[in-house]
Amino acid sequence: MQPRTRFDAATKGLEPPFAVVDLDAFDRNAAALVRRAGGKPIRVASKSVRVRALLERVLARPGFRGLMCYSLPEALWLSGHDLSDDLLVAYPTVDHTALRLLARDERARGRITLVVDSPEHLDLVDAALGPAHPDIRVCLELDVSWRPLPGLHVGPRRSPVHTARDARSLAALVAARRGFRLVAVMAYEGQIAGLGDAPPGRPLRGAVLRWAQRRSAAELAERRAAAVAAVREVAELEFVNGGGTGSLESTGADPSVTELAAGSGLVGPTLFDGYRGFRPEPAALFALPVVRRPARRVATLFAGGYVASGTATADRQPSPHLPRGLKLLALEGAGEVQTPVAGRAADELRLGDRVWLRHAKAGELAERFDHYHLVRGDLLEGTAPTYRGEGRNFG
Repeated sequence: MQPRTRFDAATKGLEPPFAVVDLDAFDRNAAALVRRAGGKPIRVASKSVRVRALLERVLARPGFRGLMCYSLPEALWLSGHDLSDDLLVAYPTVDHTALRLLARDERARGRITLVVDSPEHLDLVDAALGPAHPDIRVCLELDVSWRPLPGLHVGPRRSPVHTARDARSLAALVAARRGFRLVAVMAYEGQIAGLGDAPPGRPLRGAVLRWAQRRSAAELAERRAAAVAAVREVAELEFVNGGGTGSLESTGADPSVTELAAGSGLVGPTLFDGYRGFRPEPAALFALPVVRRPARRVATLFAGGYVASGTATADRQPSPHLPRGLKLLALEGAGEVQTPVAGRAADELRLGDRVWLRHAKAGELAERFDHYHLVRGDLLEGTAPTYRGEGRNFG
């Protein structure tokens, strides 16, 4: 049975717009991530999923261990639901209320690790909790952007800790501070893990990206190993986290890294279509109904303006997926109340038919819907609330 046919059959009793997760594709994507990790455990990036039931599903599989959370309130909530006893908050927190909740919860303090990259982060915790607070587990974040020339920065702008000397200096400060325990290092190479090396229709850009990623990976292997070794001189580390969906092979080959991170590869958003070495299956889709047929080879869908965060470019828009051969109109794109799509397949669509689309990013679709409908084959296996559906907003 063709994918569109089975999705339509499984959801025939539902009124669009709605979102589904293809459990077979989700499970195959999870298995592919484990194969690519080469034996190193994968910490699941929760922001790429944002559905407790799906996080539980993937954590139950061999090869996955722990969660990489978006915020401290999210980590506290997931700890309260016993989703995992190993939760890394991968972005620094300045939330005084959440810090006070963490300090009062002994079990959560043993499970949750906070990322820091400066003494000011330690000062902020002290200001929120007072000077005699219990030990807070912290992870030092190393900046692993590539800086081939003075003033040239390639990669996410995250931590100011760039060199082994920087890392050791901060590690020594943490080790000397009462109320903190340094247990980990994180080093996310977004310029490799988050940028597809074969962007569709842009071969020159792809060639430049591959060249830059090779150079960056070679420089990083040496610098990250030196930084981790320097930190280990002053602290006993439980884990060193690195990588993402797009760099599992190269990061996994780094002996200084003890675990990997991934999340988007479970869902298969369109931004991950542009890699040569792997291609996640589209596991999360949303359905919009046809509400107009304004012209030949054009159908207009209801709603659909689910644009992804990041650069304000065309690749952040959702993409028509089924039926094949449809595309957005350049002058309208995906709109708040209507989304026209064009192509030969539009002539086969009638009012009320569904068009299935994909989001550009993995987790942000969950901010548009209260539930994901879980499909296996041509059957609706269940429905799971998203974070939004559970009334949680961790943004």
